[in-house]
Amino acid sequence: MNAKVSHDILEKWLTAWSLSRKLPLPVKYKSGFKVEVGEEQQKERYVFSELNEDFIELSQQIEEPWVYLKVCNSRDEINKVVPDKWKIQPPGYMMSCFLSMKAYDSHLCAGYKIEYEEYNSTTAIKIMNQSGELASIGRIVLVDDLAVYDRIVTEEIHQRKGLATFLMRELEKIALSKGVYHNFLVATEEGKALYESIGWKLYSDYTSIVI
Repeated sequence: MNAKVSHDILEKWLTAWSLSRKLPLPVKYKSGFKVEVGEEQQKERYVFSELNEDFIELSQQIEEPWVYLKVCNSRDEINKVVPDKWKIQPPGYMMSCFLSMKAYDSHLCAGYKIEYEEYNSTTAIKIMNQSGELASIGRIVLVDDLAVYDRIVTEEIHQRKGLATFLMRELEKIALSKGVYHNFLVATEEGKALYESIGWKLYSDYTSIVI
């Protein structure tokens, strides 16, 4: 099992996750948290900082489809203790960068421009091509002393142009301007390598299951 993830960081990250998506803020549920997501294929989510009896008990009680259980632990550990009705999702990785990201001479590729949007303590940065087509987008949410990076996406036809690296540095500038140096995100398998290349480190495995 992983070492226990900070309960404080988990709450701040989940708060930022909710703000970024304009959802209700998380509420405490036993030793974890609950968020009412309200989507057809994700009704709600329960999130725990460690694999414990509360998580296991909930996995035994829930029968309803599209209710997600999420925990800071590995897929293999989860697979040992949850009933067969649950489907384990692709792996996630909680990552942190508690120093400045690695400095690169990154610049915006010719033919692109930046747009900003602010809402709910969130700043979204969009990179558009000259035709107004969205090429890359990412969001940063500041919760107390933590900067949470969320939904960093580069469209496939615009990849390998350094847009994601440039975008991450622009988001970081927002955190630094507010005196926030603790950075946090949850990465997919595909995104993990990019973040590691600019100085992020694995904080914890992050596993999701759903019926």
